[in-house]
Amino acid sequence: MKAAAAALAAESRGKFWEFHDLLFKNYNQINDEKIRTIALGLGFDVKEFESRMLDPTIQARIRQDMRDGSQAGVRGTPTIFINGKLLRNLTLQGFQTAVDKELKKLGKKGG
Repeated sequence: MKAAAAALAAESRGKFWEFHDLLFKNYNQINDEKIRTIALGLGFDVKEFESRMLDPTIQARIRQDMRDGSQAGVRGTPTIFINGKLLRNLTLQGFQTAVDKELKKLGKKGG
């Protein structure tokens, strides 16, 4: 929740992707201090940034994303959908089979 709120707070200042990339680079160390460190490193005023993370609009957006994901069958990451269908076999062969099946429906040859 906090990582999502931080990324959205960064988005409001035009730095979503920079924040996103640093979060993923440090995915196994994400805590309040790491979020503060990233925010400082990107030039944010930490108090203002933390206040922005608590903005009701950001919190509502996260809750809606969680509801949408739950309704779609998302149980964790990664979750992959191909043409709206949940991919359960996350192997390379699973991807290939699913893509080929969808291409076949379109009359195109897969590879």
